[in-house]
Amino acid sequence: MLCDVRHSCFVKNYVWFCGFNDHHVPYAAQLFWYMGTRRKARECALQLLYQVDLGNEELCDTQELFWNNDTIDAPEKEFASKLVHGVREHLTEIDNLLSTYSTNWKLSRMASIDKNILRIAVFELVFCKDIPSKVTINEAVEIAKLYGTDGSGAFVNGILDNVSKKVKNSE
Repeated sequence: MLCDVRHSCFVKNYVWFCGFNDHHVPYAAQLFWYMGTRRKARECALQLLYQVDLGNEELCDTQELFWNNDTIDAPEKEFASKLVHGVREHLTEIDNLLSTYSTNWKLSRMASIDKNILRIAVFELVFCKDIPSKVTINEAVEIAKLYGTDGSGAFVNGILDNVSKKVKNSE
């Protein structure tokens, strides 16, 4: 598998983008797998938070039903659970940041998908220091393009850019 991924255009472009040279390609292939795992976990976290938002259900009930009906590997489940519980634990703080940096938008007017993508990304930006902010923002924008409306990617990018600058300045 490493050989197939190693020679793909995506990995080579990613290696170039990150400033790695050719001897880092095996590392980049591992990073590509890791990014795919994290992407799926972020998508699962989004689905869980969306279900809780729309159904006004308790997280534990929704999560139990979700994990029973979805095939997900242990590392993905672990990261998704970390995101979901982190967002729920710090919801007030996250929503305050979103309200502050989403100019001309109230949280109550935001689409539930966009709002939950933003919540996950803000949690990562503020509380997951091991994840580079550029990765968090890029992942959120790509997920917004996939699950949101036509303008969701730009909307999410603009707000997260503002939050990211605030987080960097406060460090």
